[in-house]
Amino acid sequence: MVISGTKMQRAVSMLHIFLLWNLIFSWSLTLPFAPRSDPFPDDALHLAENYLNTFYQLPLSSGGLKTRNSFVAESKLQHMQSFFGLTATGHLSPETLDLMKQPRCGVPDVVEFNLFPRKLKWLTHNLTYRITNYTQDLSQETVDQAIQGAFKAWSDESLLNFTRISRGTADIMIAFGTKEHGDFFPFDGPLGKLAHAFPPGRGLGGDIHFDDDEIWTNDFKAFNLFAVAAHELGHALGLQHSSDPESLMYPIYKYTHPQGNILSEDDIKGIRALYGPRKRGIGSKAPKKCDPNFTVDAITNLRGEKLIFKDTFFWRQHPQLIEEKALPIHAFWPNLPHRIDAAYEDPGKDLVFIFGGDKFWALRGHVVLDDYPKGLSELGFPKYIGKIDAAVHDTQAAMTTFFTGNKYWRYSDERLSLEEGYPKLIQNDFPGIGNDLDAAYQQNGTIYFFSGSTQWEYSISQRRVTQTLKASCVLRC
Repeated sequence: MVISGTKMQRAVSMLHIFLLWNLIFSWSLTLPFAPRSDPFPDDALHLAENYLNTFYQLPLSSGGLKTRNSFVAESKLQHMQSFFGLTATGHLSPETLDLMKQPRCGVPDVVEFNLFPRKLKWLTHNLTYRITNYTQDLSQETVDQAIQGAFKAWSDESLLNFTRISRGTADIMIAFGTKEHGDFFPFDGPLGKLAHAFPPGRGLGGDIHFDDDEIWTNDFKAFNLFAVAAHELGHALGLQHSSDPESLMYPIYKYTHPQGNILSEDDIKGIRALYGPRKRGIGSKAPKKCDPNFTVDAITNLRGEKLIFKDTFFWRQHPQLIEEKALPIHAFWPNLPHRIDAAYEDPGKDLVFIFGGDKFWALRGHVVLDDYPKGLSELGFPKYIGKIDAAVHDTQAAMTTFFTGNKYWRYSDERLSLEEGYPKLIQNDFPGIGNDLDAAYQQNGTIYFFSGSTQWEYSISQRRVTQTLKASCVLRC
């Protein structure tokens, strides 16, 4: 993958930053010193020299490590040993060499950001990202889920919000490449440098590149894409490496299982220092599902399970789930609105459509598709329709029914347009359910309508309400 010409033209400022990292430390004259007897072969010394040059700003010289000014070389080696908690002798040891051989992040451990007039951080909390190409090791959906999970890890603990785009230049451009891939910092083939990222800024600033010579996985084998992506994103947001082995920002690769909070206390303090903590507002308390006054915002199926939305939370119902717990919407879909007005599944397309205000989103599993959200007008609704109250999808008829106020509309999935002759009055064609709907879903020839704390079971074939229940019954109360 090669970075575009436009992107390269905008990369000048970030290139200056990276070049300055080397210039800062290259003022020292490399004076020869008396050679000593080293127990390491030349290839080991060459590896160590390159490692210190790449990650600790040791200036290169044609004579190699043995002819380098001893103070400069030993000082850099001592710094590296101290960073990783090794005995800081300043001399190469088997333990030090073994650590140098471990796969790791390609970003230096020593970066003099303090030389710049401001912190390297984004000046906005709302950032965009784009995945420009994919590895062949994983399906595109798996890559999308891993990358979105990485963004979610950081947005959960900060005020940052991330939106994915499918074209144009995003704040954070994500790409897979090999060897020299267009940013002046080539990869080194399998193992070694797994990926690198640029600090916030214009041009290449914030961009993340993965070495496609590595084997990328979504489990413990080889290199877990989610774990590496979450680490590199920390750099793209302005964080440096941490010497804490428990930190996500520790430079040596380690597998982190995607379940649970992958950020250490050190990581959380760092991201919050730059962007502030995620505010848990008044609506952060989970609603009581068996409250007699319980109401529903939206209901939809998703790949065999039922999702029930209420305020900023939702419940999952599945035969294999023993306990139904209220989960924050943001924890699964950070790019969705905090409150959801309506939702429905189109199982034939493996899509779930989510409506909030005058916009809607499309999900495939837990991934928000590119180019969303879109406006209701793209479905053909007039501008005065500011929200959807409820929606149900009929797979056999390839038709979706939308409820707004006291009217309903029909949308043809085949023609991709609203049907002629609509809207129509709800009370004329759905007697007994009122005109103030909160949610609806269709199942086995029945539409379940919700309004306030009431639920109606409406038979499609009989065209009448067959049973009236409390809304909380949907949660088995």
